[in-house]
Amino acid sequence: MAQEYEPVIGLEIHVELKTKTKMFCSCLNDAEEKIPNKNICPICLGHPGTLPTINKKAVEFVLKVGLALNSTIPSVSKFDRKNYFYPDLPKGYQISQFDQPLCKGGKLPLFLDSENRKEIPITRIHLEEDTGRLIHSHGITLVDFNRASRPLMELVTEPAIHSAKEARLFAESLQILLKNLEVSEADMEKGQMRCEVNISLRKKGEEKLGTKVEVKNLNSFKAIEKAIEFETERQTKLLENSETIIQETRGWDPLKEITYSQREKEEAYDYRYFPEPDLPPINVFESFDIESLKENIILPWQEKERIMKDYGLNSLEANLLIKNNWLKSFYEKTISCLKEQVRQNITETNYHLVYNYLSTDLVGVKESANLKEEEIKITPEAFSQIIFFLLENKISSRVAKDLIIDLAKNGGEPEKIIKERKLENIQDLSLFNKVIDKVLLANPKAVEDFKNGKTTVLQFLIGQAMKELKGAANPQELSELIKKKIESQ
Repeated sequence: MAQEYEPVIGLEIHVELKTKTKMFCSCLNDAEEKIPNKNICPICLGHPGTLPTINKKAVEFVLKVGLALNSTIPSVSKFDRKNYFYPDLPKGYQISQFDQPLCKGGKLPLFLDSENRKEIPITRIHLEEDTGRLIHSHGITLVDFNRASRPLMELVTEPAIHSAKEARLFAESLQILLKNLEVSEADMEKGQMRCEVNISLRKKGEEKLGTKVEVKNLNSFKAIEKAIEFETERQTKLLENSETIIQETRGWDPLKEITYSQREKEEAYDYRYFPEPDLPPINVFESFDIESLKENIILPWQEKERIMKDYGLNSLEANLLIKNNWLKSFYEKTISCLKEQVRQNITETNYHLVYNYLSTDLVGVKESANLKEEEIKITPEAFSQIIFFLLENKISSRVAKDLIIDLAKNGGEPEKIIKERKLENIQDLSLFNKVIDKVLLANPKAVEDFKNGKTTVLQFLIGQAMKELKGAANPQELSELIKKKIESQ
């Protein structure tokens, strides 16, 4: 009988903080800089005789994350030298934290999943400097030090994750928290959030951990999930064949969706940590107003509960809003404006109507036209007007969708555009009947199919009538009239 194994997973997540300047010098911390080696100076290049200074804002950002995760904040924290040699590490060592990190412990709930509300325990959160970037091209390797010495937060979880799905949920949940706290954009595609997975297998029911394998530099949620799935399968096969799992570092090939061996794993003593002599210890409670930092923290899992309660949205709908602060703000401002228009007489159906047009049509045009949030020209006021006209049966759903797309790209006033383009719903019953007669006469097969019980053709006939009326009609009203016409034949 085959032995069942379970994966035991811990994550190490590196996050670039969005401070104005780098971690230990006054160079710009500009993630968008395209010119190599522009934002550099003797300090971040590690020239002899230079001295680093601590970026206070970066420390504050890490403390905010720790407070949000209910970590223990020590009274004293310090920086250490982590010694290793690599071409993109200009000093020959990295300033990091070893035994006295800024935050210890804590938990992050997997709040995106309505069924799995598990809390993942955190081991530590510390602050360090980023390395440079190697560019391999045409058989040569170039080094760009723009990224060197940017403030980099590292969060390490306990080995308490037991599936690829849980790992992905953790990373997605953390990204939302970081954005809500405004400490990082945490864009994985841009390298602002990078994940390493530590995974081992053990027999189900056992407590002892197996041999750990680390998979490095996973830069998407899909990569995290797929790498864990692959490693679980690879290690299971080795154990079933009585082969040895080697403690090693492995890379991830996103095209083949496999891991590959890179090197045997270093241990902490290999880095020869020792206290950074050029930086003083941080007296945390003397240097920072911890209580004030706590007061300004908005927890996304609490926001999700509020949104679901206030607007009657389900878990998946609330997830979309908390993943994007701009979208959440736009939705809530639209609701506020709509309440004024309907004199507070707003229903749960209206909340869903606004959400549906926002999540499909506005998000759709944003993505299809590749618009940045600041480039979207429709305002919540204009958006709410369109919804109000829809509720008042002044315009059709088709017109509403077209207006949202138009105004998102070009701006404008909905009421003025509706009048100028004559987009108001037509209320002329005699015109409706003429158009319906024309459509039925032109589509005898569809009429016959409907009579024979094929009700799906009704949507086609409504579409033809809407086309004739240039969208200026209520589809539901047309549906009833078409059915009556066919039944009377």
